Amino acid sequence: MTKRTKTSAHELTAAPELKRRIASVLRLARIAGADEAEVQIDETIDALTRFANNAVHQNVAEKGLTISVRTVVDGRTSRVTTNRLDEDSLRAAVESSLQLAASQPKIAGLLPVPGPQRYRKVNRVSRETAEVTPEDRARAVRKASDLAIRNGQVAAGIFSTGQSQLALGNSRGLFAAYRNTHAEFSITMQDEGAASWAKANACNVRDFDPQGLAVRASEKARMARQPQELAPGKHTVILEPAAVLDLVGFLFYDFSATAVEDQRSCLTGRLGKPLFGNNISISDDAYHPLQMGAPFDGEGLPRQQVALVREGVPRNLVYSRSSARKAGKKPTGHGFALPNEYGEAPMNLVFGGGKSSVEEMVASTDRGLLVTRVWYIREVDPYEKVMTGMTRDGLFLVENGKVVSSVRNFRFNQSLIDLLRNVVALGPPRRTTAEEAFEMVVPAMKVTGFHFTEPTKF
Repeated sequence: MTKRTKTSAHELTAAPELKRRIASVLRLARIAGADEAEVQIDETIDALTRFANNAVHQNVAEKGLTISVRTVVDGRTSRVTTNRLDEDSLRAAVESSLQLAASQPKIAGLLPVPGPQRYRKVNRVSRETAEVTPEDRARAVRKASDLAIRNGQVAAGIFSTGQSQLALGNSRGLFAAYRNTHAEFSITMQDEGAASWAKANACNVRDFDPQGLAVRASEKARMARQPQELAPGKHTVILEPAAVLDLVGFLFYDFSATAVEDQRSCLTGRLGKPLFGNNISISDDAYHPLQMGAPFDGEGLPRQQVALVREGVPRNLVYSRSSARKAGKKPTGHGFALPNEYGEAPMNLVFGGGKSSVEEMVASTDRGLLVTRVWYIREVDPYEKVMTGMTRDGLFLVENGKVVSSVRNFRFNQSLIDLLRNVVALGPPRRTTAEEAFEMVVPAMKVTGFHFTEPTKF
């Protein structure tokens, strides 16, 4: 029932109109005979400037609004989503949801939709981001491309800006709404067969410098030429924040109470016991100034700040209403929209950090490897959290406190539990984006005994 639409409109729908639309769909659900109903509206305005070979080659803008309706009848539930907004189409969506629900088995212990809630206010709307034009993005791309041309390199990447909002309402009077702006710049610089990369993401486009990212990628691409091949084995590594993110990002679902109950989590049987180094603390905090998450979950409950790990000891999990009821706990506001088979997960992870800069980590290292980022990561052993993947876009040998050469990329097999036991230095935590995991607040890390298994072909 989904139809892709495009428009050049620059404004999100006003909150009173969203509330009116939700009330209209709830009315249709009541008339159709639903015992309960829940309506979610997702709206996005996104614009993207893409460049390659030192020139812009694509500029697109898109606005979309979808309405998702979940109905409950006789202990059964189902959800249908549409972007057709006329009353007949919304009525058809409600009827489809009811028909699908009728064909589902009853859900034992299905909880009624929650009533009205109170939410903590967050402000993640940047006027500067909302007002970015295609010309603004093109000028930033032009400066980055000019830098590449001056240095005999080739630049490619994207510069995107946009706005989004989420509204949720149900038949018991709950209504929640959240909106944010977002901007992202990603660039890859190629230099005589070598390459490096830099990326940033923020609510306010002024919180990062596209030219600074281009300079960093350019310098590292130059350094990455003529890599030498090292023997595999266990090495000390300095993981830049993007590399940290795409590794530890795979831990997020392990803090789900449902995953622990199902024994699909590496924390099963390990809560309250020392597991990581005592310099590791992790929380889930949707209100952290560097985060961009909504202050409510998929069921409309307020998100709570949860201390997941304190000084290396896993202390707490996150709970949906259903998993909290089973465990005799209070829900933490981390449930996914129903129906789902995953339960809940922390989506706003914040790692504690330290005061060591990457440069200081390099200076304190007799011999090790500086890792820009990792990719193609897959789980090998879910309980010991062994991951395999490869380095890319800049791997450098450090000797006697200095970067001395580039190194051919490695494949690794590394337990994340062991990694977080062997952290010997931490940088300041920062909002980080990469390619394998969603955005989190993480520090750079210096880690001993990182296990590389073989050089790659590139």
